[in-house]
Amino acid sequence: MAALVGRGVRDMLKRADFMTVPRRQRHKKKWAATEPKFPATRLALQNFDMTYSVQFGDLWPSIRVSLLSEQKYGALVNNFAAWDRVSAELEQLSARDFVNEAIFHGEPEPKNGQTAAPPPASWACSPNLRCFTFARGDVSRFPPARLGSLGVMDYYLMDAASLLPVLALGLQPGDTVLDLCAAPGGKTLALLQTGCCRNLAANDLSTSRAGRLQKVLHSYVPQDVRDRNRVRVTSWDGRKWGELEGDIYDRVLVDVPCTTDRHSLHEEENNIFKRSRKKERQMLPMLQMQLLAAGLLATKPGGHVVYSTCSLSHLQNEYVVQGTIELLANQYDIKVHVEDLTHFRKLFMDTFSFFPSCQVGELVIPNLMANFGPMYFCKMCRMT
Repeated sequence: MAALVGRGVRDMLKRADFMTVPRRQRHKKKWAATEPKFPATRLALQNFDMTYSVQFGDLWPSIRVSLLSEQKYGALVNNFAAWDRVSAELEQLSARDFVNEAIFHGEPEPKNGQTAAPPPASWACSPNLRCFTFARGDVSRFPPARLGSLGVMDYYLMDAASLLPVLALGLQPGDTVLDLCAAPGGKTLALLQTGCCRNLAANDLSTSRAGRLQKVLHSYVPQDVRDRNRVRVTSWDGRKWGELEGDIYDRVLVDVPCTTDRHSLHEEENNIFKRSRKKERQMLPMLQMQLLAAGLLATKPGGHVVYSTCSLSHLQNEYVVQGTIELLANQYDIKVHVEDLTHFRKLFMDTFSFFPSCQVGELVIPNLMANFGPMYFCKMCRMT
């Protein structure tokens, strides 16, 4: 009791002392100025430690150190440049074309002199793509791309795992294609490299990001090819695409906005883990479901959609896919079938590390020996 009384007296004396100080000389604690401000990159790491340690268990420490380490890149050869010369120069750097090497070794061998049975149609990879990487454990860097003799850039540097959704889409000659969230443009460029697009709609809601996409196309694709392929760049709200152009496209890529895990750990600029963007981050799975639903509604019955993110989060990956399929079944009476992509693990096991326990789709996880990703991708066929 005496202690409580003593404390109360001291508090009163403090207040009394404060009141004797003229108002203009009083110091008030400015919380916004004095409280520690954690950078968004640190908030991202805290979030990942809390959620991904549960999701990945013993794998998380390895993934974590890889995410915090320097990322590996691939060099996507520009087929509109002198691609044979460019490929030879990249080979001289001791890089290898992981796409064609994998597809060549993955072709079924004939047995007892008989012709080998062709793989299922769902196994088909988009053709004509050439992407060079350095071997596992080799941390060499590619030199910056330069302008080639044909007036376009020789190759495009990208996370090589970002090519997997385009490969999984399985483009066929004459396809009508939609890239629903196209910027900054690496996957759009890869779609054009296949030579399969009868026409290509490349959309991004952000006009500034769509501007970056236009710069990529102008740097890598000749004007006559852009015209001939009828490349259309728009800045529409992708969530409404099913209403705008429903049942039209043979192939749709839905590479949605996400937490961009690696970027969030390294860059303060445009970091979604800033405190001011908390609500936006929490609403991401809803946005992703709306975009995937719009992409499926824009697809012809019998057409294919690939959904992808550069996040490890199952809430943004498998849960979005499963939730969207249920939504379309209940609200639109549309049946969607998830394609089996486990053959991708076997095809590209020499280049990437895959998470073995995805419920649907495939996930490339960062690994110090193969520091690509994260990249989640899931292929679906709209049945009705």
